[in-house]
Amino acid sequence: MDSPPTKTFEVKRRRLKFLGLTVDDAIKFFFGGNAVVSVVVLGLITYFLFREGAGFLGQNHQNLLIYRRAGLEFVDLIRAEETAHTALDRYLSDLRQRQYDYLVRQQGKPPAEANAALVAYDEFAGRFDDAGGPMRTLVSDLSELASGVKTKYMVLEDKGVERSQLLAEGRTGDARAVKIEEVDFAAELKPMLAVLPDFRDANARFAKDLEAVLAAAPSMPSPELQVRLERFKRLTHVFIGTFPEIEREAEAWDYRRPVPWWEAFTSFMFGREWITASFWQDWYGVIPLLVGSCMVSFVALVIAVPLGVGAAIYVNQIATPAEQRFIKPCIEFISAFPSVVLGFFGIAVLGEALRWVSHLGWLSWMPGFPMSERLNILTAGCLLALIAVPTIFTLAEDALNNVPRAFNEASLALGATHLQTLAKIIVPASLSGIISAILLGFGRVIGETMVVLLCAGNRIAIPDFTSGLGVFTQPVHTMTGLIAQEMGEVVRGGIHYRALFMVGMLLFFLSLLINYVAQGILRRYRISIG
Repeated sequence: MDSPPTKTFEVKRRRLKFLGLTVDDAIKFFFGGNAVVSVVVLGLITYFLFREGAGFLGQNHQNLLIYRRAGLEFVDLIRAEETAHTALDRYLSDLRQRQYDYLVRQQGKPPAEANAALVAYDEFAGRFDDAGGPMRTLVSDLSELASGVKTKYMVLEDKGVERSQLLAEGRTGDARAVKIEEVDFAAELKPMLAVLPDFRDANARFAKDLEAVLAAAPSMPSPELQVRLERFKRLTHVFIGTFPEIEREAEAWDYRRPVPWWEAFTSFMFGREWITASFWQDWYGVIPLLVGSCMVSFVALVIAVPLGVGAAIYVNQIATPAEQRFIKPCIEFISAFPSVVLGFFGIAVLGEALRWVSHLGWLSWMPGFPMSERLNILTAGCLLALIAVPTIFTLAEDALNNVPRAFNEASLALGATHLQTLAKIIVPASLSGIISAILLGFGRVIGETMVVLLCAGNRIAIPDFTSGLGVFTQPVHTMTGLIAQEMGEVVRGGIHYRALFMVGMLLFFLSLLINYVAQGILRRYRISIG
């Protein structure tokens, strides 16, 4: 007599047979369905990202077109001089602080006496700053004119949207009452273009005043500071040398010149500014975010790769069974920590600890020390390393496990030591799998959100690479952090909204590429082992 489990199986087999399926077919269908679901989900994600982000290029092209038509581009050509002059002013401020520190710390002068000794320098710096006064006034006047033209255009655009909405609602009479006029850009820009002769005259006076100020530069209290002053003079002469080129660009500028469609894409992919809700001009350049994401991920991998790979080699090849039972769960348990908890830990503990350590006098030789801000690339990278270690450890150990035992036995039989076998046979044989583990760890950290949002500093700017390794103590923003921070504050369907989806598309395809490369390396590794 058949037992109950046997009867149950027989009933199910008969039902499957009635449906035209065998048991094997049902099992294949069930497990094969996972792959179908994965493909469908991947397709839906791709479709959703493209659907929401597709309108960005058209909106950004219109954004760039208005930037040119309203004269903002013309003003920014002239504003470049003011910006460069302001940067030179900051150089002088830094030089003044260095002189003060030298007089107080090196020569032991009281603060009051040190400030009195810097009176001549302060007058020199003041005259240098005053030389840019006429240019700042000119830029301010032009900015008001250009802002007025842009505002007028935007108001008319809003009226056009209002009319379209009224027509969609069937309120034809109200729609006709909305008056829309075309902006006469030629007439609006005429007062701005009329300042070109004044701009040339202002540049001539500006150059003459700067040369006079440099001729009266005071001497520095030390040779090192004198070298810095001479560098400042060279930079100022280079700055003066740019005046003719800026004048030529301003004279050749034409608001009617078309904006190519490809600039809407290149301004996003290679733009160096991400500025939103600006009264002047919004820019959507992803380079600062991409650089921030890559730098934080680089710090994480520098820490995580030695720890993860080293732990995998030790646990798999050297550790005793008792050590394996203890170490493996501890490392894998790290992945159970919510990333937001690690972020809180970074803000409250790790960031403060790193900043305290950086202010220790005997560590002042290290680049970037002392750190001025506790939330930066280093803090976020250290926490991301904790997230990456379990991934790298698990996959690297799997790669070591897949090395045929015959390799190890043959090496030992030839008289090699265990360490020699490990270094020259086991690790090289599993190198492709280890590289795949590292790439998947990179894909894991570059897609992390909460840790970088809480601990990276959220400054949207390309770090100052002139500071050397100290660049890793500067705050940055990342692609994932920006999306999480700004998505809840944007208007659905607006250019800012679609720009965030463009960032998501870039991040999605970047992660997809990393995983594709990693899986390709892993397949090649398995074939070579097989």
